[in-house]
Amino acid sequence: MTAERFAPFDTLLDRDEALATLRAATAGAEDGELFLERRRSEALVFDDGRVKTASYDASEGFGLRAVRGEVAGYAHSTEISGAALKRAAETARLAVGDGGGVMAPPPPGTNRKLYGDADPMADAPFAAKIDILREIDAYARGLDRRVVQVSASMAASLQEVFILRPEGGLVSDIRPMARLNISVIVEENGRRESGGHGGGGRFGLTGLIDPAHWKPVTQEALRIALVNLRAEPAPAGQMDVVLGPGWPGVLLHEAVGHGLEGDFNRKKTSAFAGLMGQQVAAKGVTVLDDGTIPDRRGSISVDDEGTPSGKNVLIEDGILVGFMQDRQNARLMGVTPTGNGRRESYAHIPMPRMTNTYMLGGTAEPAAILADLKDGIYAVGFGGGQVDITNGKFVFSCTEAYRVKNGVLGAPVKGATLIGDGPTAMRQIRAIGNDMALDPGIGNCGKAGQWVPVGVGQPTLMIGGLTVGGSAT
Repeated sequence: MTAERFAPFDTLLDRDEALATLRAATAGAEDGELFLERRRSEALVFDDGRVKTASYDASEGFGLRAVRGEVAGYAHSTEISGAALKRAAETARLAVGDGGGVMAPPPPGTNRKLYGDADPMADAPFAAKIDILREIDAYARGLDRRVVQVSASMAASLQEVFILRPEGGLVSDIRPMARLNISVIVEENGRRESGGHGGGGRFGLTGLIDPAHWKPVTQEALRIALVNLRAEPAPAGQMDVVLGPGWPGVLLHEAVGHGLEGDFNRKKTSAFAGLMGQQVAAKGVTVLDDGTIPDRRGSISVDDEGTPSGKNVLIEDGILVGFMQDRQNARLMGVTPTGNGRRESYAHIPMPRMTNTYMLGGTAEPAAILADLKDGIYAVGFGGGQVDITNGKFVFSCTEAYRVKNGVLGAPVKGATLIGDGPTAMRQIRAIGNDMALDPGIGNCGKAGQWVPVGVGQPTLMIGGLTVGGSAT
């Protein structure tokens, strides 16, 4: 499957006329841009021995924004034409009013490319993809007689964007994405449990659909399911918890990361508002948001305002030193944009969002951290979670966890939830492992109804005094 590259100023719009319209819309404003996008995506799901879903989607459109102070006017359309652009400009212009603003300096330029620009959907014919999913299904069922259901899915997309700014600058980015996920259900003595594994990033499907990749992924999904098959009810109460490396960083993302986004702090609705320069975590805790890691799911060469992504330190040795900023919030807070202005699509306004958010490793050996856990839970897999940004309170469900007593790893437990609040949990970190790892490429982040791909990561951590919700009596 191939398609001509998205070239809106060659085929749909006259660049000079579009620039004149944008300038008219943003005259007297403090910022603004024209964001043009084409996105194509494909998703295949092979479930319980048959094709359950096979979809292909294509969309394109533009969004035009004019910003003055805290107000932003935004209009978008699926029709990319001079007439549609002029209609949008009239709407966006309403936010500027009588004007009087001074246009903010443009983003710095960059030629950096953090990922390739090939179309992931063209890596294999449609029939071959179905054959691979069928092969995964057969392989999983052949691994263990207790496997009763298999679901394998692959997805690929290509997003192409152009960002035209009032001073005349034009930024473009081509963003591939691919992902493979496998889940299995096992049954024994009338009890059924599930396990899943997978991942991806800003690259093609080729590596993901190689048996050298998907066979270990299938084995890991089965291992998790079999662990859950022998899991006991989780205990309840306040106890110390050791978190494994990698994907458990989703707790850091939700409980701390959102609270460090610029808009929440400017509006003083974050639990971290007003704490810049203060100790907000245990010494040794350093948290970064880094959109510059090549090929990672959360990485972006430039954000959706045209600012190059950055490697931004948020907490350093326990001290709050930075927030994630888009252009509007950075200007209102008197700081520099950090390359975190992101949007789900042309139909959405940008806002401060995370990219790849992770905690740096420490010096402790993971085995020694676990040996120091006297009575608690070792959690290595997480499912869904909820957080209240205003106070950092969170609830997370564990998909793989174990009981630990006197440093000895015991039986797996099911139904465990971790309850606490981000600021307190960060201050109660008692040990930081030397095994920092990023997640396998599965994160999606929701905010204000918008979803964007993200990455998380952390080393093995011991956190004291979390509340564990369970069903054991």
